[in-house]
Amino acid sequence: MTSFALIGAAGYIAPRHMKAIKAVGGDLKVAFDPNDSVGIIDSHFPQAHFFTEFERFDRHVDKLRRRDERIDYVAICSPNYLHDAHIRFGLRAGSDVICEKPLVLNPWNIDGLIEIERDSGRKVNTILQLRLHPAIQALKERIATSNERHSVDLTYITSRGRWYHASWKGDDSKSGGVATNIGVHFFDMLAYVFGPLQSQTANLREGERAGGLLSYEKADVRWFLSVDADDLPDSVKGQKTTYRSITMDGEEVEFSEGFTDLHTRSYEEILAGKGYGLEDVRFSIEVVSQFRNAPVVTAGETHPFVAKYLKG
Repeated sequence: MTSFALIGAAGYIAPRHMKAIKAVGGDLKVAFDPNDSVGIIDSHFPQAHFFTEFERFDRHVDKLRRRDERIDYVAICSPNYLHDAHIRFGLRAGSDVICEKPLVLNPWNIDGLIEIERDSGRKVNTILQLRLHPAIQALKERIATSNERHSVDLTYITSRGRWYHASWKGDDSKSGGVATNIGVHFFDMLAYVFGPLQSQTANLREGERAGGLLSYEKADVRWFLSVDADDLPDSVKGQKTTYRSITMDGEEVEFSEGFTDLHTRSYEEILAGKGYGLEDVRFSIEVVSQFRNAPVVTAGETHPFVAKYLKG
């Protein structure tokens, strides 16, 4: 049976990883989180050891290794700015790694991880779940057979309460900002479908929302991301807290459903040796890192939601 350790067991995304580990027939041996609100573990792996101190977690993992009970995979669901350190821990513990998005905050962090991956002989896998979404795969096949250039609008609004800004997610130095925290997998998906990035422009960069323009090999993309419920379209306010939309040449690409089991699909691919690795995430990390430091340009073409917000 494949054995797992989990870092960040109290986090928002951790239950999806626990469910995926269970679904692939794995066994969660040990978990760690400074926060002890982890009763969800009982729904999946009640016998898992749990630690609130990293040093004790480290000691337990090392004890298993010395007993020839090495952990096969360390799954990482910790805050974004800690991913780099926790990946290094997993590799040095002799385990392969499965890390949530964003893998790291800056592209140069990837270079260091490549060296440790090579020295340890282990592999870093990341969750790029949108690549596995049937609608996105169908869109990629459609674009691959065409030489046309497309106009795309990407809109993603996922409401967050006041807690968001009081947590590490509201600290750009820890989360990378809205574009990184909720958008990096969309940027990966865009390059996956439309080819290499050619240029980008930042139009809006605030604590609650971000927007800009991206030029890919086969598409020009206007994008808008927000965690503010006030940005939801009137058509869904009071009914839904999340709004996703991708239009291509004015036509809606339907992908609002089918997200439920993508983490499980990701784990299945990883265990089959077909997981996405360090180089696979480089271009999406470059996009968000560059956006964080790009000058904001408010003149000219923008996403409709950006234009609406800038006009008040």
